[in-house]
Amino acid sequence: MNPPFQVRRATPDDASSLARLRYDFRVELDPPAEKETVFIDRCARWMARHLGPTDAWRCWLAELGDNTPVGTLWLQVIEKLPNPVGHRDYHGYISSVYVVPGLRNAGIGSALLQACLTDAETLGTDALFLWPTEQSRPLYARHGFEIRTDLLERR
Repeated sequence: MNPPFQVRRATPDDASSLARLRYDFRVELDPPAEKETVFIDRCARWMARHLGPTDAWRCWLAELGDNTPVGTLWLQVIEKLPNPVGHRDYHGYISSVYVVPGLRNAGIGSALLQACLTDAETLGTDALFLWPTEQSRPLYARHGFEIRTDLLERR
């Protein structure tokens, strides 16, 4: 049985909870190079600055009925150069999609992604892109994402 949860747009007041989720997400993938408390403080300050109503970053937060944060998704809206051929004006970069391990496959990731997709459509995004993990690919495929072969990356 899936637990009751809600998804809502995050605000600057959520920055500490979001920073905790970001830390948990990243240390699942790689060992930390920064002390946990230092990272969470630094990250929370960054997040609070970027969650304003006119910032390019947007975030959604999933919470259980008791307001416990259990998932997050970030979207950076990237303005494109003007184009005379009818393409929309923005791209969107989806990042830091995370659901706490014990609640994965309960519909929370899909709900977060759907909230983002609805907002992105309202904004008029031309394309959304992300770097998925192997485990998350089925989630994105269910929501219409496809693997591209025409994108180059340099690190």
